[in-house]
Amino acid sequence: MLRLPALAASMPPFTMLRLIRVLSLLPLGLLQAGGAVLGLLVYAAAPRYRRVLRDNLAQAGLGSRSLALAAAMEAGRMASELPFVWLRTGAGAAVHRVRVQGREAVEQAWREGRGVLYLTPHLGCFEVSAQVAAQWGPITVLYRPPHKAWLNDLADARLRENLRAAPASVAGMRPLLRALRNGEAVGMLPDQAPSAGEGVWAPFFGRPAYTMTLPARLAQLTGARIVFAVAERLPRGAGYLLRLQALSAPLPDDAQQAATLLNAEIERLVRACPRQYLWGYNRYKHPAGAPLPPGGHDVAAGEASS
Repeated sequence: MLRLPALAASMPPFTMLRLIRVLSLLPLGLLQAGGAVLGLLVYAAAPRYRRVLRDNLAQAGLGSRSLALAAAMEAGRMASELPFVWLRTGAGAAVHRVRVQGREAVEQAWREGRGVLYLTPHLGCFEVSAQVAAQWGPITVLYRPPHKAWLNDLADARLRENLRAAPASVAGMRPLLRALRNGEAVGMLPDQAPSAGEGVWAPFFGRPAYTMTLPARLAQLTGARIVFAVAERLPRGAGYLLRLQALSAPLPDDAQQAATLLNAEIERLVRACPRQYLWGYNRYKHPAGAPLPPGGHDVAAGEASS
């Protein structure tokens, strides 16, 4: 993911919070346009980020220079739109700029009395997906607490009516299970590298990636319906198109096979809109303590671009 520019990272927390709140008042199109420029600047100035982005694109067979630049611009748009998505409320909120396609996948789960497990890859504006789902009923999202204490204020601002958060910890699993068993919704990022012991190695664009087993376990324990949610960013600040798609095949009981199936589904979604995937995220890192990937090929433990 994009790092905060050095100047912003050195600002006092109060100044940063105030800046983010001011940015949230700007038009969405203006924020995204500025973000595209920021994305190109970071791409040019950060060799490690640029290398990871290019390597991930090449691994997927999408290694063109034009797509790399487009992906960097979209990553900048993703970062710059967050103040608007997080802090705008009322009639001007981002959630009111979302068109939904495929809601029948969710309605089918409701008719069956099942919970819905939304899987939102690092594709498009994944932050707005949970806000849309919260308009239909309670949803609990899995999150990792921020490293900096002052960011907790922003994390709280992201919550809405019907939108709750559960930490990525053992204690956080209980509210997820409870929500799904009550026929409610849960949301998580399925392509985020888990900690050691919480995943298996499964192919992702032809290379082993340490993949979380939690989505499959939750679905198997609760009978929840898995629905992929991708909020594609529309041009010129027009908003988002949220595509909802149910898992296309039965989920295997075997953890390795289930992770492989989910990764294949994510690949298919990414190939439909490759420029909006967060290619700068080091999806192939080896978490400290995790076993070696198949074949013994290793990468630097804990290496990340976020």
